[in-house]
Amino acid sequence: MIPAASHVPRRVAAFCAALCAAVCASTPSHAGQPITLTDVTRQTGIRFVHTDGTTGKRYIMETVTAGVAVFDYDGDGDPDIYFLNGAPLDGPKGGDPPRNRLYRNAGNFKFTDVTERAGVGDTGYGLGVCVGDYDNDGDLDLYVSNYGPNVLYRNNGDGTFTDVTKQAGVAVGDHVGAGANFLDADGDGLLDLFVAAYVKFEPKLHVVHTLAGHPTYSGPRDYPPSPNLLFRNNGDGTFTDVSKESGIAAHAGKGMGTVCLDYDGDGDTDIVVANDEWANFLFRNDGKGKFDEVGLASGISYDVAGEAQSSMGVCAGDYDNDGWLDLEATSYQNEVATLYRNTGDGFFEDVTRETGAGAETLPNVTWGNGFADFDNDGDRDLFIARGHINDNVEKFDDTTSYHATNVLLMNMGDGRFVSISDRAGDGLRVRLSSRGAAFEDFNGDGRTDVVILNSRREPTVLRNDTDNGHHWLIVRLRGVKSNRDGIGAQVRVFAGDLVQTEEVHSGQGYQSHFGLRPHFGLGKRDRIDRIEVRWVGGRVDVLEDVRVDQVLTITEGSGKPGARPLPIQKR
Repeated sequence: MIPAASHVPRRVAAFCAALCAAVCASTPSHAGQPITLTDVTRQTGIRFVHTDGTTGKRYIMETVTAGVAVFDYDGDGDPDIYFLNGAPLDGPKGGDPPRNRLYRNAGNFKFTDVTERAGVGDTGYGLGVCVGDYDNDGDLDLYVSNYGPNVLYRNNGDGTFTDVTKQAGVAVGDHVGAGANFLDADGDGLLDLFVAAYVKFEPKLHVVHTLAGHPTYSGPRDYPPSPNLLFRNNGDGTFTDVSKESGIAAHAGKGMGTVCLDYDGDGDTDIVVANDEWANFLFRNDGKGKFDEVGLASGISYDVAGEAQSSMGVCAGDYDNDGWLDLEATSYQNEVATLYRNTGDGFFEDVTRETGAGAETLPNVTWGNGFADFDNDGDRDLFIARGHINDNVEKFDDTTSYHATNVLLMNMGDGRFVSISDRAGDGLRVRLSSRGAAFEDFNGDGRTDVVILNSRREPTVLRNDTDNGHHWLIVRLRGVKSNRDGIGAQVRVFAGDLVQTEEVHSGQGYQSHFGLRPHFGLGKRDRIDRIEVRWVGGRVDVLEDVRVDQVLTITEGSGKPGARPLPIQKR
């Protein structure tokens, strides 16, 4: 991302403007049942306030902090929230330094700060986060990507964590961090660790720009690209850096959001990196932990205009229920967030224009994102967080703003999205400069809620109050031969005429973590005919005649063996 005035070539800006006009002018004949997201932040008890370490010198990392994670750290069935924080960039200022904060879910949208007891109050400069049970001991561990050394917290299973970064060998060193993901790259049942990097930065390289006499932040074009890292899990609490031999280190970029998924249906986990002002990466896995970068060949390196966007967050989900996981990437001002449709033959196509998925994303910088079925009607909607990087942008650009409302795009079920941001509850009227966002059912009512980390401010917590009587299912996986939480496994749910596919993720969106519990909306369908789970490693479990409106735990090997891999719906 670079200052708005010089950010996009004129022909691309013109294209985007036309695109925005097209998608924003599309008016549906019906908007379906309304989605209602209510701002309940004040009643949650959450007192966290984010800092970007602002110095007035406008260091680039101030613009990109930070992500947020939702996960059940204490195993009580309720998702908890972990907020990342920045830190003073010119040294300690005295007093208690800013810390990351862990809030335990006490039920009914009440959260308690357990940071000190849990021991996860890192004072580093937080950027990205992911969660996974890397030691397969039954509880979720936490990895934090920083500007500076990263941190791995091992969950002790008693509500506390231990910093095991040094012994695990995953500190990485002095770098500008980005998204991170646990994944089983080689199919051995152990979670490996992918760590994206943004740019190479040191104080002597610091750049400040001006527009109309006003100082603005520098962007990724001002700094060299940085290679990403892959660590292989050795099974003894340590990791080995296999970045070079895996093929990951051969491609330096300017990574931000990341997501791991089996995009080509071959049973292994691939890696997507959203790069800022750089071609996006898709690392295709050969099943043994060797990766080829196929972003250009697959169609996600550039948008439909052939431009490398300032990609921020990237999320995965099957928005059109065809059995293939699609991608959505957010971007900078004057670039629409882009929807990439998985064609099922190893390729993606930019379908932003025809689907309307770019609505309301042109004027502002877009960050956190996620596919989620907010109305439980059987198709996944899109949530997109917005906010500028320059707190003085209104002084030199009257087309945008530092604070902005977020965007909710309703999936119409026919391949189109329509913005309902202006009628989806007071949660969509909050104006702040948002960054990471995560999605979970916090109160166990079967409806997906939202938490958003806002730069320099308190977070936003949105309760889903949509009332339409639709049924739902949440799935929790328990691996036996594969990794404990089934990260990388695909789940397919059959309910009458509806077939949905989802995958278990560690880390996605904008440098955030969510997606360990696949959520399926079922509409008025009151029975599930069949569930198929394809675990990493190839085993398929089949469960039949499953009741709706429950959190269902599926243990590897507990279902009937599948006769073949999950069927793929051909176009």
